Amino acid sequence: MRRGVRLGVDAGEARVGLAASDADGVLATPVVTLPRDHDHESDLRAIAREALERRAVEVVVGLPRGLDGREGVAAARARDYAAALNRHLSGVPVRLVDERLTTVDAHRALHASGVAGRRHRDSVDQQAAVLILQSALDRERSTGEPAGTVVGGRRPRARRARVGGEGRQS
Repeated sequence: MRRGVRLGVDAGEARVGLAASDADGVLATPVVTLPRDHDHESDLRAIAREALERRAVEVVVGLPRGLDGREGVAAARARDYAAALNRHLSGVPVRLVDERLTTVDAHRALHASGVAGRRHRDSVDQQAAVLILQSALDRERSTGEPAGTVVGGRRPRARRARVGGEGRQS
């Protein structure tokens, strides 16, 4: 398991939940719910500041897929959000991680902990971010590989074979 704090993000149309892990990558905890700022991107800047302050090694953004694994409009919006966040972060990788049913699970967890249904809106986005991040941490711990896919990652170029010793000096 790589060492370092990770941030988890649940990006909705109205609110963005943020969670963070400890430096050992064992436990995800809620941080804040931010209002989504489509016009001025203050939510993206706040996440970038949080990543800088915590010296995050990566940010994990939930990718909502259907139960059949297909991606719809919500997944496209999450991809766009992750790409925008990637532009705000310098040197901190952003990864997309499957988040099927995290909002349902977040509501269920809040209900089980005694939070009244009308108060779920105040913390459900943070709880969903916790579930996204905890899932990524658990996957990395069990497989040894980071969960999800890197946003804006470059694909390796095919290596060109040298012909006749090109590029070597005699």
